[in-house]
Amino acid sequence: MIKVCLWISMVLGVSFTGSLRASDLPKVYTAGTMQAGAGYQVGDAVANFRLKNTDGNMVSLADFGNVKGVIVIFTSNHCPFAKAYEDRIIALNGRFAGQGFPVIAINPSDPGTHQDDSFEKMKERSAAKNYGYPYLADDAQQVAKAFGAGRMPQVYVLQKSGGKFTVRYIGMIDDNPQDAGAVTKHYVDEAVANLAGGKPVVTTVTKPVGCAIKWKNQ
Repeated sequence: MIKVCLWISMVLGVSFTGSLRASDLPKVYTAGTMQAGAGYQVGDAVANFRLKNTDGNMVSLADFGNVKGVIVIFTSNHCPFAKAYEDRIIALNGRFAGQGFPVIAINPSDPGTHQDDSFEKMKERSAAKNYGYPYLADDAQQVAKAFGAGRMPQVYVLQKSGGKFTVRYIGMIDDNPQDAGAVTKHYVDEAVANLAGGKPVVTTVTKPVGCAIKWKNQ
């Protein structure tokens, strides 16, 4: 918990004496008010990708034929934020995979910088926590760059329609990286629940808080 708080302090420039203040929280944007940064924007169709899963098989977005959408989450082993959110990510898959929105976790972290993000360590973590979803290695970091991901964890909720996967939400999982019990805004839950119920997403973009992705050769 101390490490997580220190990381959040570094990213947000705040000190932790308790729960996050409202003024410390990332800005949120409703439909039509703002788009994300470089990469895919809300409303964009996502190109197919193919990456190696921890079970040794190659997994592509096109493999998800009988779904209503997917919850793509860029995450890693080493990041304190990713560790703090790990059980929440597992819970997301447990809640929504059966409703047609499974999780796809992607690790874009360079194992040359963080040894905990090697493929072997990914396999160990996936097995230890019994992930019920793919945990893919983005070795070349090309998928993360295509999406425009910059932090871990960072979420892209995609809706499938007419054979295309379209971005409907980008950002944080919820509004409290520090304390899962103190969450007041469940951004991904709300977005997926709306889509599963045939309703539009209200909050379409939030600013992700997490570890920066360190790009190779930079």
